[in-house]
Order: sequence, then C-alpha cells, then structure tokens
Amino acid sequence: MNLPDFLAQDKYGYIHLAGHRIGLRHVVDLYNERYSPEMLLDHFPTLTLALIHKTIAFYLENQAEIDAYIAHCNQEIERQSSAPRQGPDHAELRRRMEAKRRMESA
Repeated sequence: MNLPDFLAQDKYGYIHLAGHRIGLRHVVDLYNERYSPEMLLDHFPTLTLALIHKTIAFYLENQAEIDAYIAHCNQEIERQSSAPRQGPDHAELRRRMEAKRRMESA
C-alpha cells in the first residue's frame, strides 16, 4: 500500500498520522464505530479536521487493504497479550532479596 504524505510507517509496520503517535487503526476503528469527523476531532484534539477528513478519505479509497492491516494488528495484539509473561529468573530474585536485606539493615 502506498501511503500518502500525511501517513507514516515505522520500522515495525505501525502506520500512524505523520507527526503524531495516533495510529491509522485508531482513527479507523472509531470511524467504524460511527464517530463523525467532528467527534474524532474531540477525541484527538491534536489533529486538524482537514487531516481527519484526509485520513477517512484514504481509508474509504483503500478499505480492503486497511481492513486487512487492522486485522493483522489486532491478531498481533491478541498474540502478544495471550503470550505468557516471563518473570524474573532465580538469580534476579536472589539479587532483589539481597538488595532488600541491605536496605532493611541500613
């Protein structure tokens, strides 16, 4: 997908509005929840109404590709959130206990 100048993609594939941390998927998700451009402006006050209109127009012109991108993002978020989180190993726990003991004895 060729991105217009008002959208940027980082090295991880995240598409956001240029100069902002607001993702394309955030705007599109709310738009698909029936947010009007004015409601989106209230939700994202750092954007301009013109930028919101451009983003929506880009989405409507590239809906299939953007929907696939958003589906991929949602799958990745689900995968990462369901993955077990690695806790500290034995050596780290021992280090923390020793540090706690030193602080309590000081």
